[in-house]
Amino acid sequence: MKRLLASILILPMLVLPVQAETIKWVDFNVSYESMKYALDQDIATFEQEKHISWIDILALAACRTGGKCGLASVKQAVSDLKKDRQPEELLGDLYKYYDYYHRAYTAALGGLVGSYAIEKDGQWVASYGLKAFSPIAAGYGYSDDFGVARSFGFRRKHLGNDLMGALGTPVVAVEGGVVEAMGWNRYGGWRVGVRSFDSRRYYYYAHLQKDTPFAPGLGEGDTVQAGDVIGFMGRTGYSDRENVNNIETVHLHFGLELVFDESQRECNSEIWINVYDIVRLLSGHRSSIQRTESGWGRVYPYRDLDWEEYPKAQP
Repeated sequence: MKRLLASILILPMLVLPVQAETIKWVDFNVSYESMKYALDQDIATFEQEKHISWIDILALAACRTGGKCGLASVKQAVSDLKKDRQPEELLGDLYKYYDYYHRAYTAALGGLVGSYAIEKDGQWVASYGLKAFSPIAAGYGYSDDFGVARSFGFRRKHLGNDLMGALGTPVVAVEGGVVEAMGWNRYGGWRVGVRSFDSRRYYYYAHLQKDTPFAPGLGEGDTVQAGDVIGFMGRTGYSDRENVNNIETVHLHFGLELVFDESQRECNSEIWINVYDIVRLLSGHRSSIQRTESGWGRVYPYRDLDWEEYPKAQP
């Protein structure tokens, strides 16, 4: 009887799926050149019988290179995947790392490529490709850096990419999502935090303009589309007092946090990645905006078709 009872208790454990361990850290070292090549292959094969995802390409290359993903390894990964060979077959013993890299790169890049629609002349035109935008609107110049240490409050690594430009430069949402944080932060000044629709990415836009930091009408809990204006470049921050310009250079601090588990938020276990090459990838994809009666609007209205139904034509 005891053996039968033990068997009954053990059987459900055998059939339950094994939960993958939560990822605690990601060293994102994928170069612009490697991302661009993988992206181009993803887009080129989208309507082919064998669609090759750029995430699959980069994960395969990362397993072979320890995450370095050099361009040669990415090209080799594309060649192998086009032959309809599976990662497990291609990697052998290295396949044990594939799940980690695939989950890590899906978290970092998963919302940047997909299906979207743009309205032109009253008609919605659907497409597939890069659907994320540079954080700097079209028509505005900038220069950038990453990783220079900061010392206000305490010395720490600078977990973001600084985009230097002109005061009041429109800042746009890189990816669609929900405004999760908005207001003053002693380090970031006026800042906006947007969580992606899949909750895996938290985009941080800081040091926004004094007095008028945010897009008119924007509030916490609002949904924004990729390319929507969310604020304006400034130099606020490094102060416990609100609305203070305490930074010498006008710039946008742009950061990207990966969230695999909600316990990783607002703590010492946050996972911030180097976004320099992602920003470079997005630099050629700018959102065209214009002034409207209510403030700012898009020249071409946009919809993320991976998260909403195909929009209907205007009556």
